[in-house]
Amino acid sequence: MGTVLPQGRLVVGMQLPIQSKSTTFVEPWEAHAGAPELAAVAQAADRAGFFYVGVCDHIAIPSEKAEVMGTEWWDTVATLGWLAGITTDVRLLSHVYVPAYRHPLMVSKAFATIDAISGGRVIMGVGAGHVEAEFDLLGLPFAKRGSLLDESIDAVRAAFAEDYATLPGPVWPAADLGQHPRAVQEDGPPIWVGGSSPAALRRAAQRGDGWLPQGPVTPEIISEIKALRDKAGRHDDFDFGALVGPVYVGEADWDFGSPTLAGSPDKIAHVLRKFSAMGVGQAQVRLRSRSLDELIDQIGRFGADVIPQLG
Repeated sequence: MGTVLPQGRLVVGMQLPIQSKSTTFVEPWEAHAGAPELAAVAQAADRAGFFYVGVCDHIAIPSEKAEVMGTEWWDTVATLGWLAGITTDVRLLSHVYVPAYRHPLMVSKAFATIDAISGGRVIMGVGAGHVEAEFDLLGLPFAKRGSLLDESIDAVRAAFAEDYATLPGPVWPAADLGQHPRAVQEDGPPIWVGGSSPAALRRAAQRGDGWLPQGPVTPEIISEIKALRDKAGRHDDFDFGALVGPVYVGEADWDFGSPTLAGSPDKIAHVLRKFSAMGVGQAQVRLRSRSLDELIDQIGRFGADVIPQLG
């Protein structure tokens, strides 16, 4: 598929609130928010010029992890399909989807359909998964989640590219099975690989169209991915990403409770341009807020005052 990012400027995306409520990032006001509020946030990001909005993926959270992770994780495909119908320009990112939880032909059908109804706005972010109980639930070996993801990526790519794809397996072999609708994007939505482990970096370099880091981004890591791509004979364009973390545009009169990049639009743009100088093409922010209205205001301010300074 190759790159989907515009050349010469840094674009910004955001993980949507409400659809996932882990205690590590949820804001208190989200506790009682639902579909109307999520729609308002997604549409605000669409109007403000954000490049993508992201939706997470978990099936069921074991009770021993629920205190931290919570149990509210909206279905990725259903939510992205709904968002496709209420937005017009913003891209729709799964961040990240665990394709090994489903047969590759189920995955390719779902994402090709969303791509078709959205006019070609899907980005498929994928990861190996980290909740062992979910693998146990599905009868999948947690210890082999890396190889399952590798096979999933290859199989989904084949299904995107061919009407009657041959999937060699070994876990999900298939042949002579056709799928429509076809994705709007040539050869299907781009696949961005998530994770910052050595295995995730190798997978992104060898199989991905882009990289979604789960930790810091440094020039050394970017150089490592480029070297891995060269070694694999991958010379096509590649989308590097960065996680900026919590951001607040302006001077706040409240305690964030955790480290947050806050201040003038110029200051925030200056920090983001440092990522661009490393070769990063997209950065993800999480805008802090105490209410839906404040979040929508922050999205508008970021779009009006920060994004235009990014190239």
